[in-house]
Amino acid sequence: MLSTLQRSLLVGLLFLSCSVRAGLPEDYQVVLLTENFPPFNMAVDEKNFARDDAIDGISADIVREVFKRAGIHYTLSLRFPWDRLYRLTQSKANYGLFSTTYTPEREPLFKWVGPLARSSWVLLAPPGSNLRLNSLEEAAGYKIGAYKNDAVSQYLESRKLAPANLLRDQENVAKLMKGEIDLWATTDPVGGFLAKQQGVSGLTTVLRFHEAELFLALNKDTPDEVVERLQKALEELRAEGFVDEVSQRYL
Repeated sequence: MLSTLQRSLLVGLLFLSCSVRAGLPEDYQVVLLTENFPPFNMAVDEKNFARDDAIDGISADIVREVFKRAGIHYTLSLRFPWDRLYRLTQSKANYGLFSTTYTPEREPLFKWVGPLARSSWVLLAPPGSNLRLNSLEEAAGYKIGAYKNDAVSQYLESRKLAPANLLRDQENVAKLMKGEIDLWATTDPVGGFLAKQQGVSGLTTVLRFHEAELFLALNKDTPDEVVERLQKALEELRAEGFVDEVSQRYL
């Protein structure tokens, strides 16, 4: 039998639980957007449009479980190009985008949940290349291909480099192999995955120049309650080992 004090505490906890969630309407949901960015998020059939279970990858699996744990409804679709998804998430309330690289410049543009995963930024050359660089400054004399509005491209531009940006990062593989660009600025291990999908392997890493963290970026008008519940759920899953298990499954 519960004592009077125990019953009072239980009622209080139930009231607090209900009040914490009372700020969200019953039909509240987040519209999640992502792109082909293997192995973090990708269409199972490798096409440029997919929904729900037709999307997998490290970040996709983690985000699904985070929303489930937090008890927040969502829809999930994979589209392209990244530039459009990025701008859409900035302008639409209750929209979210992953895997989005966190940078100080982007910090005030979104609300953030993460990190979901970590990656590094690299300059790649064709297989067999003997080129090696010690800094980005040494890359100034080369033609660099990149992905429009991607954090890697934004970083290069902030360093006074002028990458040739494309709306489809996959196209940089063909341009690199044809000699139309000297170097491809991309994310490791994403670049290798995209290249293998097009039958290219053994690309040469000329320079590894930055370590990055990948997040879920939410529209700035997303309620703080949503952000807090999602972040708490992610931290719980990480403490339980789920995040590491998912990463090992793909890598």
